[in-house]
Amino acid sequence: MNLPPKVTDRAFARLAEIGAADQGQALRVAVEGGGCSGFQYEIALDAAKDDDLVLESQGEKVVIDSVSLPFLENAVIDFTEELIGARFTIENPNATSSCGCGTSFSM
Repeated sequence: MNLPPKVTDRAFARLAEIGAADQGQALRVAVEGGGCSGFQYEIALDAAKDDDLVLESQGEKVVIDSVSLPFLENAVIDFTEELIGARFTIENPNATSSCGCGTSFSM
């Protein structure tokens, strides 16, 4: 069964920390062709559009366009803080392989 992506409480909390909703912005997660493995994630603050899937919690929103949605079924969108830096991450069970940069994958 295909499920929409899940967004962790930690990711929504980070959006609240940076005041995304206060600026009228949401976290946009998209999949585009390219990268070293065939597809790459594009993560940016953006306004929601009419055909977006909107995932909302803590007053914050994560939006995914209808073209990217099939690539992100059952994925988990999270925020991590590591020695190399803090960033939004995507754990995608649909990806058959990914590269070391963490933003490129193949299916």
